Amino acid sequence: MEIHHKEFKQRRDTLMARMKDGIAVIPTAPEVFRNRDSHYPYRFDSYFYYLTGFTEPESVLVLIAGQESKSILFCRDKDVEREIWDGFRYGAEAAKTEFGFDQTYSISQIDTVLPQLMANQSTIFYSLGADVAWDTRVTQWLNTVKMQTRAGVSAPDTVVDVRQYLDAMRLIKSPLEIDLMRQSAEIAAQAHNRAMQKVVAGKMEYEIEAEFLHEFYRKGAQAPAYTSIVAGGANACTLHYNANNGVLNAGDLLLIDAGCELHGYASDITRTFPVSGRFSGPQKTLYEIVLSAQLAAIEAAQPGHHWNAPHEAALDVLVQGFVDEKLCKGSKEEVLETASYRQFYMHRTGHWLGLDVHDAGEYKSKAGDWAILEAGNTLTVEPGCYVRPAEGVPEHFWNIGIRIEDDVLITPTGNDVLTRSAIKSVADIEAQMQRS
Repeated sequence: MEIHHKEFKQRRDTLMARMKDGIAVIPTAPEVFRNRDSHYPYRFDSYFYYLTGFTEPESVLVLIAGQESKSILFCRDKDVEREIWDGFRYGAEAAKTEFGFDQTYSISQIDTVLPQLMANQSTIFYSLGADVAWDTRVTQWLNTVKMQTRAGVSAPDTVVDVRQYLDAMRLIKSPLEIDLMRQSAEIAAQAHNRAMQKVVAGKMEYEIEAEFLHEFYRKGAQAPAYTSIVAGGANACTLHYNANNGVLNAGDLLLIDAGCELHGYASDITRTFPVSGRFSGPQKTLYEIVLSAQLAAIEAAQPGHHWNAPHEAALDVLVQGFVDEKLCKGSKEEVLETASYRQFYMHRTGHWLGLDVHDAGEYKSKAGDWAILEAGNTLTVEPGCYVRPAEGVPEHFWNIGIRIEDDVLITPTGNDVLTRSAIKSVADIEAQMQRS
């Protein structure tokens, strides 16, 4: 299931209503060379896609707000010769019909047409600073308009970052977006469950990463949502480890942070489990602390609560556990005040999730107040514990890295854990990993 073009049109109409008047210029992402004649797999710009549903490179959306608002797409020409080499292209005429734009032009016309569209507009809505090459082109178009002042033509004199409007819109997911995120989450959850059954001491981390790619593509996802983290033993204490080339050793834990992208929408799950299928005593102790912290954080992810409430709930449980297990010295209150817990838990408990893994949206207002959670928000909840060898740290906890992460939708009455199918209790993990 993909989102119908009518919803994309509704989003464009909403943005133009919020602009009131002026012109918005929103380019998609460029193709990027990997080396010589090889490109990285193409991925559209999320803001552009959110408003268009159009996935081809070399495309620009222009919106003109006001009494006669209209949406305009610049895209590649229909070119049968290039299609033989690179695949299907809509072309301007078909794109107008299929995607519901008011006007379409060839991208080759943009340097001529854009200055005409900018003429006599008071404001340009554009993501200044996001791309230097586009900044240069927009500046050139503005200068072209300014050169016509003696003919009575005025140029926009105000630049507004269009992302401030789009970020607020993207924070609230539509029913169709939620359905896609639910599907993406389920694919990733089943991939994590599959990995638990495939792990055997002596395998390489990249072999388990391959199991994820197999499951993602087999179930229809277009790509991993980010570079997967498959971190055995001490590697799990490196938060962004992605070499994925270590050997999985008996007695170690394996931390896997992996999600997929389905029609643009990301899932993001982390699970930690024992390579040998059974938690050791120290591993189980720390795992249960992190799991309890995660459950407390999920419970705090409620409509009307502020953004930081889940983090505060998780931190309260984690710090008490760290004190109880002699990882941190002093009372819970002292550890929280001095932030000495950051030796073992140095990141926050979640982030927005959607078209981007770290999705658009503010976490605080300009006044410094935390954002308030509301129905339609989607976020991750991911506390962790990472114990590197150090003086004064109980040796039986050394090189244990644990993170447990789920994707959570805020509902009108509470929340919905989209990734609930991914096994995470000690009993369920050990049962899933039973060797025949």
